[in-house]
Amino acid sequence: MLETDKKRELIIEGAIKRFIHFGINKTTMNEIAEDLSVSKPSLYYYFPDKTSLILGVMEKIFDDYFNVLYKDQKQGTPLETTLLNIIEIKHKFFLRYYMLHLSYGNPDSSLSSVELKNYLETMMARNLKFHESVFETAVAKNEIAAQEDIPKLAELYLATQSGLTSLCIMHGNKELFPGKKELKLMKEKQVSLSKIFIKGLKN
Repeated sequence: MLETDKKRELIIEGAIKRFIHFGINKTTMNEIAEDLSVSKPSLYYYFPDKTSLILGVMEKIFDDYFNVLYKDQKQGTPLETTLLNIIEIKHKFFLRYYMLHLSYGNPDSSLSSVELKNYLETMMARNLKFHESVFETAVAKNEIAAQEDIPKLAELYLATQSGLTSLCIMHGNKELFPGKKELKLMKEKQVSLSKIFIKGLKN
């Protein structure tokens, strides 16, 4: 790995640590530079502004997430096991990066850039494609009935999971960060919903 790549990765890791602890909106570029003991010109050489740094952080997180997803996929794994494993992986990432999730409710200019929105939309599309392949494999193995529109099926499944997550957060203990009890309940409901969803798809 080139030295410039290593320096860039160190900056991203440093930003992630501060974002997780304080949130994106309350973190400044100066604070990240101080944490890493790098000069501000050096930091701005790799990331000209906060938006570009946030994008670098998002790319790192999503790369890690999809790498874990793909590694977890094993030929012959039943659909239910696959979906429940995905829920577990998402749950772990949610726990680690929850403070980043909270930041998107704040109209910070660095979070509302077209570039960042486009990137997140691309990742959502990638996640949809991944789930489409999961359902396509289940159809090919006759685990579930043949589907007229697998993209819509995958979209509906993800929408129900996302909606359930939002409801659990909104109706939790009204604290900024849900407690262990609320997070455990959220995962349990996602698992239950997946099982019901799969049952309805079977022949």
